[in-house]
Amino acid sequence: MTISSGEIPKEDQLDKHKITHLLLDLLLAGIETISTTLEWSMAELLNNPKVMSKGRAELEQVIGKGNQVQESDITRLPYLQAIVKETLRLHPALAVIPRKAEADVEICGYVVPKGAQVFINAWAIGRDPSIWDNPAKFRPERFLESNINVGGRTFEFVPFGGGRRICPGLPLATRMLHLMLASLLHSFVWKLEDGVTADTMNMEDKFGLTVQLDQPLRARPIAIN
Repeated sequence: MTISSGEIPKEDQLDKHKITHLLLDLLLAGIETISTTLEWSMAELLNNPKVMSKGRAELEQVIGKGNQVQESDITRLPYLQAIVKETLRLHPALAVIPRKAEADVEICGYVVPKGAQVFINAWAIGRDPSIWDNPAKFRPERFLESNINVGGRTFEFVPFGGGRRICPGLPLATRMLHLMLASLLHSFVWKLEDGVTADTMNMEDKFGLTVQLDQPLRARPIAIN
């Protein structure tokens, strides 16, 4: 096949289009979801000063004042892990998880036909009062009292989905979230700006590609001596 200068075969154009979208998906899934969840974590902690104090106390006890948090330390920080889980319960980065039915199935009296597009509302599941006690309250202790994790095997908590189609970025996301949050809490004291207090913070959701804070969090770090 002879190709004139500057001419790209249609098959190559299609492949280039697919690769572009794949890279965009990886970029958005790998960066925006983590940054959004980290922002929610800090917002919830600033909105719940007692929880933040408890998390910082754990870090000081386990890591030691002035020491840098390492990835290997995370397994020794159960309360920090519970904070991340509680953030993901209330604020999953993706509010709905798309799936497709592989066969006809009946659920609660409704027939879902084969091939139907199904959206699992992870945001609503995490706030269901029939599953969670006082679901609107940010209480990391609930995860210290249970064995629920983000692995997708307990369907009341599916921030990353579950089964064979679980988010492939789960290991990276959880490592980065714990390490970044621990470093922020252990290295700085955080203060809200512009006269905002824990009682006046805007904690409303803004639904889009990811579930973000309606108003971006503005906080000032103060270095710990």
